[in-house]
Order: sequence, then C-alpha cells, then structure tokens
Amino acid sequence: MEKDVKTIKTAADQSLIETIFEGAIWRSRFIVILAVVFGLVGAIILFVVASFDIASIASYAYHGLFAHPHPKNFHENIVAAIIGAVDLYLIAVVMFIFSFGLYELFISEIDEANGKSGSQILAIHSLDQLKDKIAKVIVMVLVVNFFQRVLHTNFNTPLEMLYFALSITALAVGLSFLSKVGKH
Repeated sequence: MEKDVKTIKTAADQSLIETIFEGAIWRSRFIVILAVVFGLVGAIILFVVASFDIASIASYAYHGLFAHPHPKNFHENIVAAIIGAVDLYLIAVVMFIFSFGLYELFISEIDEANGKSGSQILAIHSLDQLKDKIAKVIVMVLVVNFFQRVLHTNFNTPLEMLYFALSITALAVGLSFLSKVGKH
C-alpha cells in the first residue's frame, strides 16, 4: 500500500511539472506578436512611402506637362517611378499577409475575417498556405522589379535583344506555372 501511495505522488508531481512546462511552452507562442506588430508597422510604412512616391511623381508629371520642353526621359521617369511605387505596395502586401498569417497560425483566428465582411484572401490555416501566398506575391514583386530595370536598359546588339526576349519568355512560362500552383 505504501508503494502505491509513492507511485501516485510521483505521478501527480510529474503531471504538475508537465502541466506547468507545457503551459509555459504554449504561452511562449505569444512572442510571435512582435513579428505581427512590427510586420504591420513595416507594411504601413511601405504604404505611406509608396503613396508619397506617387504624389511626388504626380507633381513631377503635372509640372513636366506644362513645362516646354519636357525634361529628358520624362515618360520613362514617370513609368519607372510608378512601377517603383507598385513594387513598394506589393512588398507591403507581403508584410500584411505575413503578419495576418502568423497571427492566425500562432495566436488566434481573426473573427472579423470569418464574418460577412471578411475576405478569404487572408485566411491562412497552415504554414504551407502562408508560404504559398507570400511566394506568389514575392514573385510578382520580382516581375515588377524586372520590368522597372528593363525600362532603363539600353539594347545595343541583336544578342542583347535575344536575351531580353528569352527573359520575357522565361518570365511568362514561370508565371504560367505559378498560376497553376494550388489549383486542383
């Protein structure tokens, strides 16, 4: 009988220690809040910076349209600046998706996202879904960045034009495969 009491005490002590330890491990997931909050702050900063870039290029375009003659490379500068702003907006979207995904995976589901006004675009139920959504937006950032760089490239030889055509073909094929990922 004495042996049974010791076994029960040891089991009770072990389950108390186990309960405390498991509770501490479970609550440690809240450290993810740092990534969520600073990811959102980063996204907001990127949205503000991109918006100021658009406002700045709008001012440049307005003054350039009424200045005779136009500044050198006027149209190219406007297109490049707008593409740069789109690039920043896309990176901000990556930060938002990252923050929302981490929150939903580690902290709690976002109740408003599941309601009538909710969107399924931010619904993330696994790390693979988060990774896929972020990867698709990052690829779009790279595509936009590619076109921004191509805008300022001078092609002097037919071989350079061939490389350019091949890179556009590779990009189109890659985007085609990317659009098929996740569809059944």
